[in-house]
Amino acid sequence: MKTIHKLLTALLLAGQSVNGLWAQGDAMPAHTDTVPHPLHRPIHKISLDMRPAYLTPTNSFFKGDNANQQRMNKFLSGHLKYGLQFNPESPLGVMYPHTTQGIGLAVNTLFNETEIGTPVAIYAFQTSRIASLSSRLSLDYEWNFGASFGWKKYDEETNPYNTVTSSKINAYINLGFFLNWQLSPCWNFTAGVEGTHFSNGNSHYPNSGVNTIGARIGITRNFGDARTLMPAQAARPPQGRTFVPHISYDLVVYGATKIRGWVEEYNSVLVPGSFGVAGINFNPMYNFHRVLRAGISIDAQYDESANLRDHQAGTNEKGDLKFYRPPFKEQFNAGLSARIEFVMPVFSINLGVGYHFLHKGSDTKGCYQVLALKTSLTRNLYLHTGYQLQNFHDPNHMMLGLGWRFNNRRTGMF
Repeated sequence: MKTIHKLLTALLLAGQSVNGLWAQGDAMPAHTDTVPHPLHRPIHKISLDMRPAYLTPTNSFFKGDNANQQRMNKFLSGHLKYGLQFNPESPLGVMYPHTTQGIGLAVNTLFNETEIGTPVAIYAFQTSRIASLSSRLSLDYEWNFGASFGWKKYDEETNPYNTVTSSKINAYINLGFFLNWQLSPCWNFTAGVEGTHFSNGNSHYPNSGVNTIGARIGITRNFGDARTLMPAQAARPPQGRTFVPHISYDLVVYGATKIRGWVEEYNSVLVPGSFGVAGINFNPMYNFHRVLRAGISIDAQYDESANLRDHQAGTNEKGDLKFYRPPFKEQFNAGLSARIEFVMPVFSINLGVGYHFLHKGSDTKGCYQVLALKTSLTRNLYLHTGYQLQNFHDPNHMMLGLGWRFNNRRTGMF
């Protein structure tokens, strides 16, 4: 909840202060004004989407092992979104035309309300153009990131079949690609494909997650006068301007909680309670382009659940496992990862693949993968939310933290 609250707050603040992002930088478009122009108001948008999808059978619950003894393969969601597009004459509108960010509300159904619920998602989103196909038709993308509420969770007595979700609240992640048709300056029609993932980030068990692949159709109403809306549709990224490459440095501190379990012979072992994770990343990044930077990251992490399996101390009177605390060197690891970051106003998406060069024990051995969303709170301070995998398939934990960017020579809040 705190993550989503901060995301929405950042978006609203960005919308209210979009005309105030006039920080000087090497990539700043030429402007003689020293105060915001009165016409540099953002374009407001309201969108409605319908998204029918195929529910992938990643769990026996979806294959028919449920109370109805029926296969579950249908998924449907309806979305209401509010977005802001930068004015085409504003500094960020010149650098990033066709980019819209905002907040969305979705109602989702898996057509089994009794066992799995009818979750409602609240999310931040961003959409932009990939390619112009004609004067009125373009290929666009959109990502959604937020939280979903109202899931019916697994219960051994009252809901024993649902081994999919064990949390009433789950993360919501979506990526879509679609055709965007400009019907008029005020109306757009969209149609395309998308994928969705729901998960609790390994914070509760079971956690097999929910995955869908489907279609989307939508309609968008743009609010503004013709002097703003028509140039916004025809705008193109700046041509002939030289982006000044430079190196920036990101320092991130984050925390997380996770559960711990493993399989012994034919039995699954779940350790009672949850465990804390704390980490720090130092990430030099070379800024190649206005939308791209890449580099390496030195990643250090302490995980109090690491290598517990090797330090069992019997059971208590209830039959629960007890453990000795592993030494610090078995719960601390350090790695080096390659990072690439897709940069847009307010948000950046960071992808990384790394290897633990300093570790002790099997739990911290091997490679790891990172997906993170950076949401700008000020010019250099940002909220860091993400997810970490181990060896490309094992869920590790979510991440929530703060980051600071040094030597930031870009314009505005990114």
